[in-house]
Amino acid sequence: MELSLLRAQAHSPSYFSLMRGSVGERAPVDFCIPCNPYFPTPDIFEHLGRNLETILKFYPSDAGTITEELCATLGLHPKTVAMGNGSTELITWIDHLLVRESLAVPIPTFGRWTDQPLETGKRVDMYPLQESRNFALDVDDFVSFIRMRGSRVAVICNPNNPDGGYLPKHQVLYLLDQLIDLDLVIVDESFGEFVDAEPYPGVAAEAAVRPNVIVLRSLGKNFGLHGIRFGYMVANPALAGRVRDALPKWNLNSFAEVVVFMMREFMNEYQDSLRRLGADRRAMFQQLSTMPGLSVYASQGNFLLVKLPPGHDGVPLRDHLLTEHGVYVRECGNKLGTTSQFLRLVVRPQEDVRRLLIGMTQFLYSGSLHEIPVIGVHHRHVNPLSA
Repeated sequence: MELSLLRAQAHSPSYFSLMRGSVGERAPVDFCIPCNPYFPTPDIFEHLGRNLETILKFYPSDAGTITEELCATLGLHPKTVAMGNGSTELITWIDHLLVRESLAVPIPTFGRWTDQPLETGKRVDMYPLQESRNFALDVDDFVSFIRMRGSRVAVICNPNNPDGGYLPKHQVLYLLDQLIDLDLVIVDESFGEFVDAEPYPGVAAEAAVRPNVIVLRSLGKNFGLHGIRFGYMVANPALAGRVRDALPKWNLNSFAEVVVFMMREFMNEYQDSLRRLGADRRAMFQQLSTMPGLSVYASQGNFLLVKLPPGHDGVPLRDHLLTEHGVYVRECGNKLGTTSQFLRLVVRPQEDVRRLLIGMTQFLYSGSLHEIPVIGVHHRHVNPLSA
């Protein structure tokens, strides 16, 4: 395994890069890139495989056609939606079109919300989430920060990445009310489909009728199809139309079209995949919490943030897991608001988690490869609903 790949850039290398750097070795188990392991089902992949030649050979429909089908499936109005080639495309256009001078964002969070506006010369007002509060967002304090800094745009990710912290819907609506005078408030719900702390947690319906709100959602993460690159935003028709009009007419590929038109047929399987992942998250949280000195942060995403015991650094642990156990994890040293003592671990099935736990135990405690410690519980909760 070519470890230099892990140190050459700010973001984690792609799975393809790792595979090219590990010719002849077993494929790593990916605990780094948040992806639904239970969807698509084998039957869906078989269907896609049978149609691969058609999918690759022919031009897709225009974005409007695909967007209309997505909206019919999700119960949204097409004039309130813009689809993008991944949520990062939409973040880029939102920044270019709608962020004029300044943007406030809690950190740590998804890096494009700080990097993108900085790259285009905007002022980014970073509001530090406190480790002592388990990275929970204090809405009133965030609003006070925005007023003090004079920020014109505010962003929150809900659940947040990398900690999985979740702000209940009533608090999100309170935040939107408090910031009604801003140019724009963005609620990035890219991991919202994994929330089970409350029913129907998103605020897309509210965004469609508010004057200054955008909700961003991902399809690749929750559908387990990062490679397709598709996501969408919801806003009032004027805001959504401004972004939609700037996008290329054929910005979505044929794979995205096929999957969107398959969604209604497989919604039961999709919902089942989310239930299975929620059970895995609870089990993985409990298992990691038994490791002495390890802090585990309760999450509503499909990942868990952990802080290593004092004296341990995530870089050598990451390298050990990859080279000795074929496990790929996200070390957070280059993420604003955290340090290399933190790892973000994607929720995966139990057979994969055991491989992770064995590797972590060997590195952290010089213990047996076959015994997982079950004493010395030390963990943190964001809130009792989200473990």
